[in-house]
Amino acid sequence: MALSKWTITVMALCTGLIVANIYYCQPLLVLMSDEFGVSVENAGQVTFFTQLGYALGLLFCVPLGDMLEKKRQIILMTLAAATALALSALSLNITMLKVTGLMIGFTSVVPQLILPLAATLSSNENRGKVIGVVMSGLLIGILLSRTLSGIVGHHLGWRGMFWIAAGISLLLAVFMFFTFPKSAPAFKGTYGDLMKSLMTLTKEQPVLREASAINACVFAMFGLFWTTVVFLLSEAPFHYGSDKIGLMGLAAAAGAMGAPLVGRIADKKNPRIAIGYGIIFLFIGFFLFFFFKTEIIGIIIGIIAIDLGLQSIHVSNQTRVYALIPSARNRLNTVFMTTSFIGTALGSGIGLWVWKVGEWTGVCIAGTGFIMIALLIYLLTYKRPSA
Repeated sequence: MALSKWTITVMALCTGLIVANIYYCQPLLVLMSDEFGVSVENAGQVTFFTQLGYALGLLFCVPLGDMLEKKRQIILMTLAAATALALSALSLNITMLKVTGLMIGFTSVVPQLILPLAATLSSNENRGKVIGVVMSGLLIGILLSRTLSGIVGHHLGWRGMFWIAAGISLLLAVFMFFTFPKSAPAFKGTYGDLMKSLMTLTKEQPVLREASAINACVFAMFGLFWTTVVFLLSEAPFHYGSDKIGLMGLAAAAGAMGAPLVGRIADKKNPRIAIGYGIIFLFIGFFLFFFFKTEIIGIIIGIIAIDLGLQSIHVSNQTRVYALIPSARNRLNTVFMTTSFIGTALGSGIGLWVWKVGEWTGVCIAGTGFIMIALLIYLLTYKRPSA
């Protein structure tokens, strides 16, 4: 079954609205710390646990997409995400909020089930373009989620944002039921065999290892930045509330709009070229963050740069990974995205620590360090044939 433009658009919309679940908390950390009477670093652990839950969901749930009918799995996971969001809105203390954050992350892996479905149903010639469009939805959802939650948090409180997110997830489950195509599973073994095959794929596919390692470093930079920029903007000289902090997502969305273009480059040329350009954009972003930390225009341009860089790297790597073994796309995506979001979780955790030790200077040094590691991996593996 070929994908129509309408179906691709719907997939991009659902991907963006569901992935937003794991980022709503970031502009709300100060509000959470105020309500529960804990430090912002303590409240910031909600971000870490949410990212950790997402990594665990990627590892244990996404491989099932090769074994189960994808549409049914996507709908059930979306309903579970709505439940987790409602429980988060009912949290009685910061510990409960961390636990429900873990649940939100675990159940919000639906975008990583939609992406392999889109790749499977698209032609070889258009796969990069389709992935780019769906990825635009995903990244715009990630970035605009901060804008939405910042505004909602300012007017309705952080609990109001989680109630709204739960309602959105319920509506999406109904929408998916009537619009998503079905897809027959390709894997015939047991769940144990499925999980063992992850190690086999990792061992046998050098492109998968390279793409995953680069992505882990880049996502660690991403998690570190978005966890700590909240603290930077809430202090002098900015003193921004959650609504203004959330507006930074609009700047980031400008970078995410480059996904379809990157996808077309991946279709027509070696996708590895776009990865190199993406790393350059990341360095430019952190140069601006370090030298213009008291100038909001410098921060905004830096955000655009790092999100364009992230987009270039992620779409190109994902196109390469999906081209390896068509029948194992969910498992390939599991290795690729689990590694990536382990990087995000570690980046968020390290960000909390370096902020406590060295504040924004420490953040900039750590972020540049992650980019340097990604560059080293990129340069040391340049002779390998691209997928």
